[in-house]
Amino acid sequence: MEIAIKLAQFLLSLSLLIILHELGHFIPAKIFKTKVEKFYLFFDVKFSLFKKKIGETVYGIGWLPLGGYVKIAGMIDESMDTDAMKLPPQPWEFRSKPAWQRLIIMLGGVTVNFILAVLIYIGMAYVYGETFIANKDVKDGIWVSNPVGEQLGFKNGDKILKVDGKEVANFDDVSYNTLFAKDVTIERGGEVKDVKLPVDLIDKMLDGKKVPLFLYRIPFAVGGFSDDSTNNGILEKGDIITSINGQPVKYYDEAAPIGENLKNQKVPATIIRDEKEKTVTLTYNKEGKIGVAPAITPLSNLERLGYYDVTRTQYGFFEAFPAGIKRSGEELTKYFTQLKAIFTPSTGAYKGVGGFYAIFDIFPNSWSWEAFWNITALLSIMLGVMNLLPIPALDGGHVMFLLYEMITGRKPGDKFMEYAQMAGFFILIALVLFANGNDIFKAFSK
Repeated sequence: MEIAIKLAQFLLSLSLLIILHELGHFIPAKIFKTKVEKFYLFFDVKFSLFKKKIGETVYGIGWLPLGGYVKIAGMIDESMDTDAMKLPPQPWEFRSKPAWQRLIIMLGGVTVNFILAVLIYIGMAYVYGETFIANKDVKDGIWVSNPVGEQLGFKNGDKILKVDGKEVANFDDVSYNTLFAKDVTIERGGEVKDVKLPVDLIDKMLDGKKVPLFLYRIPFAVGGFSDDSTNNGILEKGDIITSINGQPVKYYDEAAPIGENLKNQKVPATIIRDEKEKTVTLTYNKEGKIGVAPAITPLSNLERLGYYDVTRTQYGFFEAFPAGIKRSGEELTKYFTQLKAIFTPSTGAYKGVGGFYAIFDIFPNSWSWEAFWNITALLSIMLGVMNLLPIPALDGGHVMFLLYEMITGRKPGDKFMEYAQMAGFFILIALVLFANGNDIFKAFSK
């Protein structure tokens, strides 16, 4: 059932993005009286799941969910319909239109992608507002959740002051920003110091445990049990352990050092269950563990338990517009930062490039409209940026040649465009194979 929910969200998001992107080409083409022969969701290799001709356009759904397309008459595109290009140009064809009209048609898809992202973020600001823990409110410091963080010199309880010399307001951004930073300023025991970061930090993260570098510290709430745990039944999911063998435990990361001295022992522990304090006896194994996994405690519960102050901002209808536009700019900047890292081999970030499974996997197991719209907005930005890359098979490639024509007054020949389209297609296929190959490699290497 969980897979079905993830798949439903993935296909709905993908379909929405494809249809709106192609509408971005379709509408200006129609405005400029250019014939659109096909409008397809997904690719119709050999056959279609559905098709219907309305007017001069065939609308359909293909069976291969790797994208979609509009086939515009008189344009060399992925259909490689070279026979039609051998005939004399017709007034309704793309090639007969002025360069500025062709440019608007080609930029329509990515324009819609960016507008869609902005509209989604405006809507999210209005409906959901913002809820986060401010970095300044993480008063007891961080939990170094990834061993890579320990190797770099971070310790539980460190307070993050600055990342690359800049203060970060939202704690959720701290770990992310660190991935692309050169140094982090921390406070430890009243002393301020800098932690230098290696250029291949992302590579180290990809090779290790797939969790953030560090998180805000969480209570020792029981989220599950290992198969060999002898404490299943003594503890229940949702229990919060507050002391072990007389030693207070405020945070989950404090429990491991205590367990080091309690191997093969039974000890008393204090827990909170259903908001009531209770004493139980825990059994430690030979490794000094009790066989439980931590639970992710909702922000509202962390606030209620007195761990953190949660910052909440609600936006009115008109306030949501600047908030959504600001969020769009921030996410766009983040994506360009990621691309820069990917195209810098020394970072190793290219190893993390994923294909369709990676996109599918970011959707949650349970239906969440907030998560759905957030992911869809991010994918819309990604789709817009990727389509602007100057690769002939993409919108950006066509835009590149159109700008050349507008600047020089010389139009590239049909034969040249045909070869360029083929080269771009092979480059695109290589990128798709690389991304999805990464998915397969990561699946087998788990």
